[in-house]
Amino acid sequence: MPHPHPHPDPSAPAPAPAHAPEALVAPGAPFAVVRGEDGGLLYADGPRTLREFVEATWAFGDRPFLIAATGTYTYREFFAAASALARRFVEEYGLRPGDRAVIAMRNHPEWQIAFWAAQLTGLVAVPLNAWWTEDEFTYALDHCSPRVLLVDGERLPRVEAWRKRAGVRAVVFHHEVEPTEGGKPTEGVEQTEGVERYEDFERPDPLAAPPAVEVRAEDDATIIYTSGTTGRPKGAVATQLAQAGAALNPRFHAAASALARGVMPGQGPAPVVLLTFPFFHVAAFTTLYSTMAAGGTLVLMRKWDAEQALELIERHRITYYAGVPTTALQLLDAAERAGSELATLSHLSTGGAAAPPDLVARLTARYGQRIEPRNGYGLTETSGGVLANYGAGYRENPGSVGRPSSATEVRIAGPTGEPLPEGEVGELWLRGQSLVRGYWNDPAATAAAFHDGWFRTGDLATVREGRVSVVDRLKDMVIRGGENVYCVEVEAVLHDHPEVADAAVLGVPHPVLGEEVAAVVQLRAGATVAVDELRAHVGRSLAAFKVPAHVLLRDEPIPRNPTGKILKRELRGPVQEQVARPVGQERVTRTR
Repeated sequence: MPHPHPHPDPSAPAPAPAHAPEALVAPGAPFAVVRGEDGGLLYADGPRTLREFVEATWAFGDRPFLIAATGTYTYREFFAAASALARRFVEEYGLRPGDRAVIAMRNHPEWQIAFWAAQLTGLVAVPLNAWWTEDEFTYALDHCSPRVLLVDGERLPRVEAWRKRAGVRAVVFHHEVEPTEGGKPTEGVEQTEGVERYEDFERPDPLAAPPAVEVRAEDDATIIYTSGTTGRPKGAVATQLAQAGAALNPRFHAAASALARGVMPGQGPAPVVLLTFPFFHVAAFTTLYSTMAAGGTLVLMRKWDAEQALELIERHRITYYAGVPTTALQLLDAAERAGSELATLSHLSTGGAAAPPDLVARLTARYGQRIEPRNGYGLTETSGGVLANYGAGYRENPGSVGRPSSATEVRIAGPTGEPLPEGEVGELWLRGQSLVRGYWNDPAATAAAFHDGWFRTGDLATVREGRVSVVDRLKDMVIRGGENVYCVEVEAVLHDHPEVADAAVLGVPHPVLGEEVAAVVQLRAGATVAVDELRAHVGRSLAAFKVPAHVLLRDEPIPRNPTGKILKRELRGPVQEQVARPVGQERVTRTR
């Protein structure tokens, strides 16, 4: 399986990354790069394992690290708890480097304790989607064969049948299942053989060290499952070196952003971050790594609520918001309703899904230049964000996902993998330190996705002056009568309409044209816009062949996965049903 060699070759020449500040990438600078033995770029300096990375955070001592309704941890308390759990893994459970440890729970502070305990022990952490059903959990558990389950009380019933069958230990955090809306909490997890409650463990010794385990750069660090929007999720395997690179990527972009504003990187107070990404998703890791490296604070929410987010921003004087574009837009809506100036907020960062261009326009119209917008691009296979767009560059290029980190290379590839000239549309290929080494127990999928160290993203993109713009998914692009229609482009125009809350565009079969463009639109409350007006709105900005021939209006939200990606497979059925209706009835359906 392809992966960067853990030992950089300092004698191998590495180009100074285009458009990167010389102060950051020159030889000897913090983010200088070298060529690894496989030809990919590696950071010349910095941690080589996640154990090395997290051990450095102990120096932040009594600074607050994790704040949630269920508890708060300083860096000192967090590191002591992670070290204590890591020792338990080794001394009582007999776990060894390379064993898999599944983590499945809400964004509790203890999620981070479980994850970093695994890294201190050299285990392979396997974060699973907390929204999954029992069947989905069972598939992943069978696939990765963990030796320990680290779950909360809500998730335990979904994995318990598998645990008993496999004879695997479990540690349960927050064993009392939280109430549903209007309901009451359960009595909690009963004492069961093989299941221990974290709250029953002894209080961690603040002076005790983590276990004496060797963790090597080439060892596997994580298996993170893809979102599975088009089929069964695949387990993407990242080495320690890859995750260490993923920890440096957002620090590079933060430093570049500071220099662009005329500020010395690393100056000023540590960030206070409202993190709304689910911990199991790589977008959360990007924010997590940059916050930990700066000694910042993460403020967590049990579930997303825009009004509660406003209250938390004010109470904790939050400076940095991180979430999917949908929640960011809802935050701006709530702030507008409440007349909030978001006075402490200095950054609004989105990821996990494409951000509509109107997001940055709305932010700028209301708050001027005070709140810096950020978005970017990353995948499970890149261990998080590798491209970033921020500040003035983002405001001027709202349709772009930005420029790569210094340890990431970009290629726009043609049908046979050949590099295409600047400005042409092709498949986005990426290469760099943070790429995963392949898919767990799936050599065929690995061979299909990787080519000479490059990862084929499946996204169509262009590059202009170093800036990457993703125009569509390779498989989601609509080909209408030989003309390419990029769904993201049409969705962006629909989002520009003031009465549209959300939109999804997809292709439907046509006997002559091959495909036609269809749109599913969620309107804002009280909206009265007609379908013909929406089509005319698109027609004013785009060519006629890009205007949706079919429009499906719906009152309920468009289905998305936990990180905001549209689940188009759930929309195809209703859209196909609409298209099949008699002539004159095919352009609009209203669902509730």
